Amino acid sequence: MNKPFISLCPEITRADALTLMDWLEDESVTCYLSDSRHVSRFIEQVVNRVQLPILTHLFNQGGRFFMAYDRHDAPVGFVRLVKTGPTCEMVLVIGNRDNWGRKLGASAIREAMKLAFFEMRAEKIIAKIHADNARSLKAFERSGFLLESQTPTLKSFAMTLDRYLRFLRESPAEHAAEIYITEIDNTRLRSLLALEHASDVFELEHEIERAIVVDPRQVAQDVVTMNSRALVQLDDEEVEVALVYPEDADDSAGKLSVCSGIGTAILGYREGDAFDWRMTNRTRRVRIGKVLYQPEAAGDFHL
Repeated sequence: MNKPFISLCPEITRADALTLMDWLEDESVTCYLSDSRHVSRFIEQVVNRVQLPILTHLFNQGGRFFMAYDRHDAPVGFVRLVKTGPTCEMVLVIGNRDNWGRKLGASAIREAMKLAFFEMRAEKIIAKIHADNARSLKAFERSGFLLESQTPTLKSFAMTLDRYLRFLRESPAEHAAEIYITEIDNTRLRSLLALEHASDVFELEHEIERAIVVDPRQVAQDVVTMNSRALVQLDDEEVEVALVYPEDADDSAGKLSVCSGIGTAILGYREGDAFDWRMTNRTRRVRIGKVLYQPEAAGDFHL
C-alpha cells in the first residue's frame, strides 16, 4: 500500500483551481516553471470571473490539463500535455512539498505517457527541464527518457513511442504486477481495439501492450482470462463477476465488459493480486479473491 500511486483526472473543479493557486504562490514550487506568473494570473482571473463548479474547458485551452491525485484522491500536482503534430510536450508539477521524495513524479510521468501515447496518439514526448531541477531530471531519467539536447540552463528529454513500448514490455513499473493474456485472447482483444474509439479504450490498449502473452494451454489456472468468473473485492465489497466481450456484457448479471473500468482492471491478474485503480470518479482498491471458472482450465478453448 505504500508504493507510489498516481491517477490523472481531466476534470478540473473550482476547488482544484484554488489548490493550484496555493501551489503557485510557493516559490519553491514555481522557481523552475518558465510560465508560472502567467499561469498564476490566469487561474486567479478564472476563479474571480467564472462562478462555475467545473472549469475543465478553461484549463484545456492550448493543451490538455490533468490534476494528479494520490490513492486517497487527494490532489498532489498537475500535468499539462501540449500536442503539436506528432510530438507532445509534457509539463509536470508536484505541488505540495510534503509529497516530494515519494516518487510520485515518476508515477505521474508514467500515467501521462499512457495518455499521450494511447489516447492522444503522440509519437514522441518531450520534457524541457531546468538544469538545476534535480528532482525532475531524476524522475524523467528514471522513467526512461533520454537527453536529446541541452543549453547551460535547459535540458530537453525525449521518449519515443517505440522506446516506450519496449520499456512497457521489458521494464514494467515497479509498483505494477505482471499480467497474463492468452494468445487467443490477445488476438481477439486487438481485433476489438481496431473497432473501438481509441480514447474510450486506451487503458485496455495499455494493459494489452504490457501483458505477457502465453499459450492458452499453459496459462496458470488462477489467472483472470476472458470469459472467466471470479470473486473480486472492491474496497470492502466482494462481488462475483464474469469478464466478457462487450457484446456479452450484462451488468445486472455481473457480466462485465473488458472495456469497462473494472473489466479492464482485472484482466490478466492472478488470485491474491491487489492494486489501486482509478474508476470514473474515485480510486478503488481491487483484489482478485478467487477464480471460480477459467475457460482454459476447463478445456473450453472455444470460448
